Amino acid sequence: MSLIRYQPWNTDQFRKELTNFFTSGTDLDPNSHAASSVVTSDWTPAVDVKETDKEFILHADIPGVDPKDIDVHMENGLLTIKGQRESEKTEEHDGYTRIERSYGNFYRRFSLPDTADAEKINAKCNNGVLRITIPKHAKLQARKIKVEH
Repeated sequence: MSLIRYQPWNTDQFRKELTNFFTSGTDLDPNSHAASSVVTSDWTPAVDVKETDKEFILHADIPGVDPKDIDVHMENGLLTIKGQRESEKTEEHDGYTRIERSYGNFYRRFSLPDTADAEKINAKCNNGVLRITIPKHAKLQARKIKVEH
């Protein structure tokens, strides 16, 4: 017997739908963003973004995702993190089984400033936390230009 995820009172989803309704228009309005939006992920990992003088640091919570199933790339100033968490196959025996964790594809995209050094981005996954370090380009020192006469 395969399990079907059932959430009759999913308040998180209701909150998201309500927010989308009031910020993006409705599906009934053909000119709204909501009418042309495309679902790109089944779940969204939480991400913390930190900026220091020398780098940007992102921490993404992706427990249960194999590092080989994570794709991180930078193109045209956009950092993209995507991957997939496989669903566990479970069967119900002598009781109830409850599934609350999300499975399937995830996708996050971040716009980075021109100071980000795309050539030196580093990504490591440890204990379900993906850490992406994006160094900044060294600041160019201002120099005085002599005006000749």
